[in-house]
Amino acid sequence: MSGSKPEPRGWRDLPLSALPYKLSLEYKTGDWRALRPVIDQSKCVKCLMCWLFCPEMAILWDGKQVSVNLDYCKGCGICAHECPVKAIKMIPEPTE
Repeated sequence: MSGSKPEPRGWRDLPLSALPYKLSLEYKTGDWRALRPVIDQSKCVKCLMCWLFCPEMAILWDGKQVSVNLDYCKGCGICAHECPVKAIKMIPEPTE
């Protein structure tokens, strides 16, 4: 019967090629970023709000210092927005 909607399909019905088979850590997603976060370590109070709000888990904490893994940072700026002491600034990526 034309015009009827097909039944919803679950993820198990998708062909294997539609699903990623590698860990997300193998896909470096930060290469299309337009802005990059720069942390002023002298202002950083190490509250880790940036780490908490980063949707890409690109904020790193080694127990002493906060840093950014630019391989995965997409430059969304949430870290800079959430930083209570404004220790993070977003700067344009250098162009070639």
